[in-house]
Amino acid sequence: MNPTHGLPEVIEDESQLEELLITPSAELIEWAATLSGSLVILGAGGKMGPTLAARAQRAIDQAGAAAQVVAVSRFSDPVARDWLDRWGVKTVAADLLSQDALDELPDTNTVIYLVGSKFGTRQNPSHTWAVNTIAPACAMRRYPQSAFVALSTGNVYPFTRTDQGGSRETDALEPVGEYAYAAVGRERIFDHFSRVHGTPVAMIRLNYATDLRYGVLTDLALKVFRGEAIDLTQGYFNCIWQGDANDLILRAVPLAQSPPRPINLTSLETFSVREVAQTFGQLMNRDVRFSGQESETALLSNASQCAELLGAPATPMDRVIQWTAHWVRQDAPLLGKPTHFEVRDGAF
Repeated sequence: MNPTHGLPEVIEDESQLEELLITPSAELIEWAATLSGSLVILGAGGKMGPTLAARAQRAIDQAGAAAQVVAVSRFSDPVARDWLDRWGVKTVAADLLSQDALDELPDTNTVIYLVGSKFGTRQNPSHTWAVNTIAPACAMRRYPQSAFVALSTGNVYPFTRTDQGGSRETDALEPVGEYAYAAVGRERIFDHFSRVHGTPVAMIRLNYATDLRYGVLTDLALKVFRGEAIDLTQGYFNCIWQGDANDLILRAVPLAQSPPRPINLTSLETFSVREVAQTFGQLMNRDVRFSGQESETALLSNASQCAELLGAPATPMDRVIQWTAHWVRQDAPLLGKPTHFEVRDGAF
């Protein structure tokens, strides 16, 4: 079967983009049919949370299941909350650093945990540590008998040689920089409570989701379009279409176990910054400028275990590159949140 069957050649606006991001796979609908009661998503107000929650609710609706997505966040941005309400997702505003606030949330058999803090660590490291360690403890105390899928990051791994296929789940965690240490701290908190209470956890180490409004591909496309030099020092990367990432995060619930099971979530391919930038140059009719040279190492993850357990990401990245070029070229809306994937000292 052609993997691009049913995918548009271009994405013209946010309405079309969001429709694509929240359309569940057949496998997700099949899983959603097994649900009942509340599906609680903690940290649902960030970059990935709204479309993940809406995708889950649509899968539940299409499966005819007696379940309801409950999206929990501070919702400092009321736009995200209003958007979720329109898609039939129940929203709850709560401080996820407060045990009292967590204790008031509905009971559930399943928790999708998306809470995290990365950018601003250099300026306010204590906030990053609080969000990444206190919030997991509160959540695990509230739901000791629930299955968790908890979002982590590939930043817990060291840099590896670019010709070795990326870090595997069995590799030692050797974080670079304070954010990465705090991310390991988050994993250790989940591990501790999982062992104490027997709480099943699937720990999802995600490398770079992209949805056209933000992501590594958008960062590169913007630089090419604006004529800015592309730094090649961080010369290779993995990334995954956000719709695929959300689908696979939800479908990982049956894989949760105690002690937690780590799962790398990203592309099976390793992408060259130079080659992707050159492709953007061709698609957008721009000359491409580079600075520096590719390092022998990069932050890369091997996602073969995820592909074996859940299947490979459904959306080819060459199509996402095509979408991104068109999106940037037509000056479509952006989140204004660069990934800073080129950072190699861990200072975010």
